[in-house]
Amino acid sequence: MLFSARIAVIVPCYREARLIGRTVSGIPDFVERIIVVDDASTDGTAEVVRALEDPRVELVSHAENRGVGAAIVSGYRAGLEAGFDVLAVMAGDAQMDPSDLERIVTPVALGHASYVKGNRFQHARAVDMPVQRRFAGRVLSLATRLATGLAVDDCQCGYTAISRAALQALPLSDLWPRFGYPNDLLGMLAARGLTVCEVPVRPVYADEQSGVRPWHALSILGLIARRYVRERGARQALGSGADRALDDLFSEAE
Repeated sequence: MLFSARIAVIVPCYREARLIGRTVSGIPDFVERIIVVDDASTDGTAEVVRALEDPRVELVSHAENRGVGAAIVSGYRAGLEAGFDVLAVMAGDAQMDPSDLERIVTPVALGHASYVKGNRFQHARAVDMPVQRRFAGRVLSLATRLATGLAVDDCQCGYTAISRAALQALPLSDLWPRFGYPNDLLGMLAARGLTVCEVPVRPVYADEQSGVRPWHALSILGLIARRYVRERGARQALGSGADRALDDLFSEAE
């Protein structure tokens, strides 16, 4: 518990048998539950999780691979059902520094924000990120800012926390299930007028292997446009004054 809020951490993982134990062992004591979602791994990830001695761990298993976004939704639903106030996300590949978790969770626990994202670009160790990732992240963040109006700078960072109330306001079944889900989720949040902020987090790159590929950037740009079009009605109901020029642009593209 932190600031009287019950905290759960969602850990989506796919073929992370080597690193999932390292990830779980670093999660701070103020976290009441760790919901590990195994997305149909073929390397024994679920067996490793079952063998962990941390009593906070709950394993959710997908019978077939559905994608990281779908794994997070499964974790969110489990956390909501269990009554948690704040649900954070930490990937199972040990690329998120657990010492940053309190910084991520605090604005949500205090009611200052509905959703908090880590921002690796604001951290003193930002240069540790591969150059290609920094460039792609900047481009995708610019596109996301234009489509959502949110002042976000590192849209691809998956180190996040969200409030129970915000999750209950979102159509989780409509969230994009694979890479690109962070941008899709930001579009949902913006269309409903939910408060989003960023905090600096340390980028961690060591012996982990990322599944992200260059062509994912192009598909994410398409997802940003897709969410913008889908949320037109929600933006109008909110009365957010969304940029008419962008509305016209996407209308012409349909």
